[in-house]
Amino acid sequence: EVPVVESGGGLVQAGGSLRLSCAASGFISDDYAVGWFRQAPGKEREGVASISRADRKTYYANFVKGRFTISSDNAKNMVYLQMNNLTPEDTGVYYCAADRRVIRYGDSYHWLNPRWYDEWGQGTQVTVSS
Repeated sequence: EVPVVESGGGLVQAGGSLRLSCAASGFISDDYAVGWFRQAPGKEREGVASISRADRKTYYANFVKGRFTISSDNAKNMVYLQMNNLTPEDTGVYYCAADRRVIRYGDSYHWLNPRWYDEWGQGTQVTVSS
């Protein structure tokens, strides 16, 4: 089991920035994927970005490429999501999740698919005003 806790959400104006933090513990090795996902009201949960703790390889959804950056500090068991140039369409609850199965695959379909992650946090609200 990998307890996961998100923080850093809030209200920001369009064009602004936020940095989300994910505190995850209980890793028995570095062979884990940690991802950020989001869910807007009335919409399905979708993958935003994910990272391999082992080699720091990253995957991004097309709609955040060039704006968001995911990073991992393994020594602190922290994963961050730096979000720049936010738009109202980025509004939603952002979740952090971890899993070991995903590392078997080398494609964004698995790394950004919430169905492949078992350990979830409670989420943090991000609201972008226009």
